[in-house]
Amino acid sequence: MKKYLITGLLIWIPLVITLWVLKFIVDVLDQTLLLLPPEFRTENWLGFHVSGMGAVMTVVIVFLTGVFATNFFGAQLVELWHEILHRIPVVNSIYSSVKQISDTLFSSSGQAFRKALLVRWPHEGMWTIAFLTGRPGTEVVARLAGEFISVYVPTTPNPTGGYFVIVARKDVIELEMSVDEALKYVISMGVVPPNGKAAGK
Repeated sequence: MKKYLITGLLIWIPLVITLWVLKFIVDVLDQTLLLLPPEFRTENWLGFHVSGMGAVMTVVIVFLTGVFATNFFGAQLVELWHEILHRIPVVNSIYSSVKQISDTLFSSSGQAFRKALLVRWPHEGMWTIAFLTGRPGTEVVARLAGEFISVYVPTTPNPTGGYFVIVARKDVIELEMSVDEALKYVISMGVVPPNGKAAGK
């Protein structure tokens, strides 16, 4: 009986959690439908709400924005929009910070989260998985002797919370596993190693 219950749980728990996360994402994206006038919403012309339409609309808007921003005229408008936002006192600091982070994370030429590392954390005798985020700023480098890098140390099982740490390059071990494999390793609390097999099997 215990064996069957555990087997059933191992099948249903990942499926239920996956569906729950997908539903949460779809429900959040569906809020974009509120931007449409009431007469254009599915409740008005179909008589009922179609779940997922907001997600589809979001993807279409993002895609069309990317297409528009890559041509000359669109790029000029985007640049003008950036300049306007940079002139607004409070908005300037928030927008600049968020844009710099997003450019670093999502740019194909950026180095953020491109490598999985092993670093000593939280003290000399322990190691943990970390991700390369770049190099320290000029002032920080000027005050440190040697070569240093900036890393992000994620927490388990929620990798969105973590610590920004500056460590010496010589104290870091680069891993061959991909960033996705390293994230799975962290989220599973070390139960699922990079080869995809559960520990102990």
